[in-house]
Amino acid sequence: MKFYASIRIDVRRIQTLKEGADSVGNRTKAKIVKNKMAPPFKIAEFDIIYGQGISREGGIIDMGVEHGIIKKSGSWFTYDGDQLGQGMENSRRFLRDNPELAADLERLIKEKLGVGVVKPAEAEKSPKLKAVDG
Repeated sequence: MKFYASIRIDVRRIQTLKEGADSVGNRTKAKIVKNKMAPPFKIAEFDIIYGQGISREGGIIDMGVEHGIIKKSGSWFTYDGDQLGQGMENSRRFLRDNPELAADLERLIKEKLGVGVVKPAEAEKSPKLKAVDG
């Protein structure tokens, strides 16, 4: 079936996420091995939390650090001078408890990547598009 498939993804657990002695989830790596629809060999890493699914807050922290929005110093994560927490789990919990901050960080990341934001010049060219005020 390897040759018949249009898309093949290699999904592997790369780390067990622990809170104390308890296992709370997995750090997972997904690699596109074959893709007839788009470029192959892309890699994604994300956290899967038991009972919740893919961690939205973990993705925000990872992307924020990758694009310089969130600063990581040792195990501490900071944003705009405010400490999010020591370690990924504490920072994830802080963002879960503060959804306004999580939404703000997500908006900044999307703006930096140019995802979901329509520039006013493009909105004027196309009557179907509306400009998003950010």
